[in-house]
Amino acid sequence: MSFLFTRPDLVIGAATDLAGIGSTINSATVAAAAPTLNVLAAGADEVSAVIAALFGAHAQQYQSMSAQASALHSQFVQTLNAAGNAYAGAEAANVQQQLLNAINAPTQVALGRPLIGNGVDGAAGTGQAGGAGGLLYGNGGNGGSGGAGRAGGNGGTAGLIGNGGAGGYGGLGASGGNGGAGGLLYGNGGAGGFGGLSGGSGGNGGSAGLWGTGGAGGAGSAGGNGNNGVNPVQSFTGSATDGPAGAPGEPGGNGEPGHPGLPGQAGGNGGSGYSDARDPELLSNTGGNGGAGGAGGDNAPGGTGGPGGNGNLVGGTGGVGGDGGPGGTGGNGGDGGNVFYNFDAATGGAGGNGGNGGAGAPGGTGGSGGLNYTADPEGGALQGPGGAGGRGGDANGLLSAGGNGVAGGNGGAGGRGGLLFGDGGAGGGGGLGGAGGIGAAGGPGGAGGAGGTTPDGVFRGGPGGDGGDGAPGGAGGAGGNGGAGGGAGPLSRPGAAGAGGLGGTGGAGGTGGAGGPGYGFAPPFQAPSGNPGNPGLKGADGANGRPG
Repeated sequence: MSFLFTRPDLVIGAATDLAGIGSTINSATVAAAAPTLNVLAAGADEVSAVIAALFGAHAQQYQSMSAQASALHSQFVQTLNAAGNAYAGAEAANVQQQLLNAINAPTQVALGRPLIGNGVDGAAGTGQAGGAGGLLYGNGGNGGSGGAGRAGGNGGTAGLIGNGGAGGYGGLGASGGNGGAGGLLYGNGGAGGFGGLSGGSGGNGGSAGLWGTGGAGGAGSAGGNGNNGVNPVQSFTGSATDGPAGAPGEPGGNGEPGHPGLPGQAGGNGGSGYSDARDPELLSNTGGNGGAGGAGGDNAPGGTGGPGGNGNLVGGTGGVGGDGGPGGTGGNGGDGGNVFYNFDAATGGAGGNGGNGGAGAPGGTGGSGGLNYTADPEGGALQGPGGAGGRGGDANGLLSAGGNGVAGGNGGAGGRGGLLFGDGGAGGGGGLGGAGGIGAAGGPGGAGGAGGTTPDGVFRGGPGGDGGDGAPGGAGGAGGNGGAGGGAGPLSRPGAAGAGGLGGTGGAGGTGGAGGPGYGFAPPFQAPSGNPGNPGLKGADGANGRPG
């Protein structure tokens, strides 16, 4: 940076000289106006009149240009005068500052604060405290605002005479800084800083000394709203081991359940009930039941139920689908076993019910009923009914519920008024409580399974699964308490107490899942749909804060 050296008296003198030159030029311009603007024609002919008009037009243009030049000259003189005065003022201030530095040097070295002068403001975003004012005279510096999660800086204190510095604003969720104390002899206390967003408390106001008003307490911030509930998302790799098939016997052996999945792993499929499709003569009268599907691990679906075994008289029942892990869909039910001989009481196996969904996930589809391959259309042979759809998962996990609102910040207390004279500072108002989050929706119910058919085309479908219940809403945050009013001297009034903040509204409960559709094309063979799930409960409203 280059420095400029100048003498203010020379600059001001040059401006005075230029003003004199401008005045002389203006006088000459005025003197030339009379003989040039009104030139008379030499004769009565047209040529003389045109020549006179031409000279008059030139004179008017000269006067117009002279006026513009005079205005520019005046502006230049004013600027030069202002520059000279500014240089003179800067030199005088520099002398005063040098004198003040000399006065403050001993106390600055010995006590770390000046004798006369204001304290330095704290840097923004650091929560740095304001510097103290001069011991004899000077205001305290303002506290710096706090960064995220950091309280605002306290205001600096005054010395003998002066006002305390204001407290800095609090960072996210943090308290505001306290106001600095006023001068011991005279001066007001500094105001407390406002609380940071999402529930920060306000800072306390600074106290006055002998004579002065206490600083107002900072207001508390409104609490943050709770997050809406979110159901887990299905995400898995691999499946657990399937259950083994049933062994021969009368009735046929049942399939073994599938193994439950590890976290992130789908449940294993259930084993099939025993049957020998290669030779119906070797079939058991009753087919074995399919094994249940294994439960899914976290965020993974349940395993599919094993199919029922074929039989002569009764087909085996399909296995129940495994329940899904949190966020995982329920496993589908296994199909019912078929029957092959024409008996009036022969019945295809019922389809297995679908597994229940995990938190917020759909239920599994019911298995199909077993077929009756040899039934007489005019006889009374029965087909197996379709399995019921699995129930949708309730949205009731930790993630599914709405988050609770954050409590509002408390207001700061007002500063005490002067010991002799001065009102107390008003207490800061409490912050509003945050609203609770909305609960997540319940999972939809699974579809009912298809019924087994007979040669005449009759079937009985399975009913749809019920929808899952919605998650509860989050509770509203409590309102912040108001700050107490500051005390006062014997000749003054105490400060007003701060009002308490209103409590936050509780979050709405999540919607219930839709019921699954029943299988079928037309009454009376169409099975009913599942019932919708219940909506989640509304979160409780937050309590109002107390006045100071």
